[in-house]
Amino acid sequence: MKKNIVVAASGSGSNFKALIDAVQNGTLDAKISGLIASREDIGAATFARQAGIPVYVLKSTTGETAPLLGDQLLEALEKFKADLFVLAGFLRKIPDEVVEAYRDRILNIHPSLLPRYGGKGFFGIRVHQAVLNAGETKSGCTIHLVNEAYDEGRVLAQKVVEVLPADEPADLAARVLREEHKLYAPTIQQYLESLTD
Repeated sequence: MKKNIVVAASGSGSNFKALIDAVQNGTLDAKISGLIASREDIGAATFARQAGIPVYVLKSTTGETAPLLGDQLLEALEKFKADLFVLAGFLRKIPDEVVEAYRDRILNIHPSLLPRYGGKGFFGIRVHQAVLNAGETKSGCTIHLVNEAYDEGRVLAQKVVEVLPADEPADLAARVLREEHKLYAPTIQQYLESLTD
């Protein structure tokens, strides 16, 4: 029986699309049983609908509705019968009650070599700008388990990317993203194989 993966995304969905492709070509032996989308109109939701994957759109998760985020995530994860919860550019911190309910079954991909350039506020282009500002010669991506603290869960895999002298943040972002697309599905597959029922 294939394991059910539920993906959460907030943006264009390129990592989500790479996971869909990996399932379709057999690299990832699992079923993507649902997408949790932060908004109706994001690119990831379009990819899901094209692939026939059901979409759960979160209600607003800021301001007064922020405490409802955990309830909504748990509802979606139960609805889609999640064996593994995979974050693919999801820009909200996972509430503690969700971490507790799915302990060691939530994975995230981050565009730096954690523990460097992780934590609150470090996402997207901000990460790559910080790497360049610091004069780093190497960056990359990290796949890790999610716990109660931002970007501090156990590291499962990393891929190093050279920082080139002429790099602008968008250049570095594009090279790191290419490696994210290659690394995520095999790492998820390996992790799924390590889980016991």
